[in-house]
Amino acid sequence: MAAPNGRDVAVVTPWYPTRQVPFGGAFVQAMVEATSSAWRRATVFHVDRWSAGVSAPQDAEIMRSYSELLTRFSDESRTVTGAALRYVPVPVRAGVSFAEAARRQAEALRTALGGAPIDAPVVHAHVGLSGGWTALENARPDARVFVTEHATFLPSVLAEPESRTMYDEVLSRVSGFFAVGEAVRSVLVEAFPQHAERIGFMPNAISFGEPRERPVSELRRWLYVGSLSERKGVALLLDAFARCWVEDPSLSLTFVGEGALRASLATQAVQLGVADSVTFVESVTPDRALQLMREHDLLIHPSRLETFGMTIVEAVAAGTPVLATRCRGPEETLAGIEDAVGGLIDVTDDPETIVAGYRRLRGRFPQQIDLPYARSILKGRYGYEAVGRAHARAWFPPVDDASTTKPSFVAARPLE
Repeated sequence: MAAPNGRDVAVVTPWYPTRQVPFGGAFVQAMVEATSSAWRRATVFHVDRWSAGVSAPQDAEIMRSYSELLTRFSDESRTVTGAALRYVPVPVRAGVSFAEAARRQAEALRTALGGAPIDAPVVHAHVGLSGGWTALENARPDARVFVTEHATFLPSVLAEPESRTMYDEVLSRVSGFFAVGEAVRSVLVEAFPQHAERIGFMPNAISFGEPRERPVSELRRWLYVGSLSERKGVALLLDAFARCWVEDPSLSLTFVGEGALRASLATQAVQLGVADSVTFVESVTPDRALQLMREHDLLIHPSRLETFGMTIVEAVAAGTPVLATRCRGPEETLAGIEDAVGGLIDVTDDPETIVAGYRRLRGRFPQQIDLPYARSILKGRYGYEAVGRAHARAWFPPVDDASTTKPSFVAARPLE
């Protein structure tokens, strides 16, 4: 591919914070902010999938009307650090394949652009199909296209033959392809061993602003931030909290987020007799989430699977200890500083695992916890400056290397 002749960057993503979902795609927003020193102009294309259970004839009628409306619709605003934001809603019939959804998103962006290509020499997409395919189908012929894969549902994508074939094509066509961690990369390498050398690492960017004013003195105010879903282990967390509350009724637990288990968790709290000590907060903006972390004593993250674990790193950045499961992402992002930040526990179906982990942490706290040290290590790995440099090296390599099609490789954590 031709070398880029400018420092304009486009970001194509199926997720980005909106008024309705303020925390959705916060990691993409952080990436845009972290890379601001690398680009002259940046435009974020948010191809937001709207899913509905309609019949095939209804779907066809919706798409006819939608395509006509989209040609008249231009919603450009500003997002972080002055980047432009183009919002492109994409109606998608519920139940279609990931491949079909990606084709819809690519077509919608093409329509929104009036058939013209994305006017940027560098395009960086998030997730392989919804972002990557959409970017490749709309990029300039001379553009360099990069993809970062984050999705925990990646195995479901690759289980569909057509989607797997499309994903293979994405890996073949991009200038650089990155996974946020080994939990993602291992799935891709197993599925596409022929592309193993083309799949590098690119971590999520984490804001390391001011930590809390006063260090945590007691581990009484528990906090969970994330979706209220089965995969996140929230029901086990509530059960574990109730067992610890019996020993210490001064404990409290705050759930921040929304999801299918919201109502059942409220019922569970009543049944366990801890409803007065449990608070539910709807999804909030990233800034508010960080503030809540500073206002609590301990972040507990009992997920069954994470590809990175941004919330855990954000908590340490805020000066808050963490207790997290070894669910692939956290043991990688916290490598070498697990005890300094709090502790890791195994993924099990037994709430006693969380209880025992809390008791061990409480017994070690605060003498055997070193959050300032851990924070400095994580800032060097995932802070805006570090991640911004990593993207800049990939997007705008030295002139001698700019014509190569070999992707840039960036370690998700320091090489050992």
